Amino acid sequence: MIDAATIHQCADPGLKPAIVEKFIRAVGAPDPLAVTVRTGNRVILVTPPKTPDDAMELVRRYVGHAMVRVGVTQYPAGLGVTDVAELKPDLVDACANIRMGTALFGKVYRIVIKWYGTDVDEAFGDAIDAWESGYFDGKYVFDEPDPGSLPARKGASDAGDKPVDGNDAARPASRPDEGTQQDKEPDNPNKAGIRIDLTGIGVSRPK
Repeated sequence: MIDAATIHQCADPGLKPAIVEKFIRAVGAPDPLAVTVRTGNRVILVTPPKTPDDAMELVRRYVGHAMVRVGVTQYPAGLGVTDVAELKPDLVDACANIRMGTALFGKVYRIVIKWYGTDVDEAFGDAIDAWESGYFDGKYVFDEPDPGSLPARKGASDAGDKPVDGNDAARPASRPDEGTQQDKEPDNPNKAGIRIDLTGIGVSRPK
């Protein structure tokens, strides 16, 4: 299990500590070498790697053929990579994985907040769903541009949030259809779903 000090030390500074903690609790794997492989709706059972070299060999074997998630944050391996030779052992280094994962999740979270118009309670849950599926509002969220800094909700009570100026936008009438594009591209190994192993986390995702 990764300790809180490591999480705080390694997390991307653009994401508030309270959100980092919630993110790790929701999707985190207790083993930095954890590799999850999935193709379509099927999870491929693999022998848990015992060393970083074993983990990277496993990642390289499946990237390009299946959806591979790796490490503490279950980062989508192969994202932005055109050749498996470009894959780096940073994926299975706990601190580097936390840094990469929280930076990418920060972008996803901001995309969701922008969709809502403000940081409503539902935004975090939808961002976690988007992280797990790879889709939000019918689009492959990891390829979407980062909307940049967005204000938190006004008078937010969550630790780490800050009040903002301006009016809170009303929540849209319906939730986005995250599955639309995914259903159209079931064979794309970089745009498949994911199963998260929460063993050892012990804390359920906030609703």
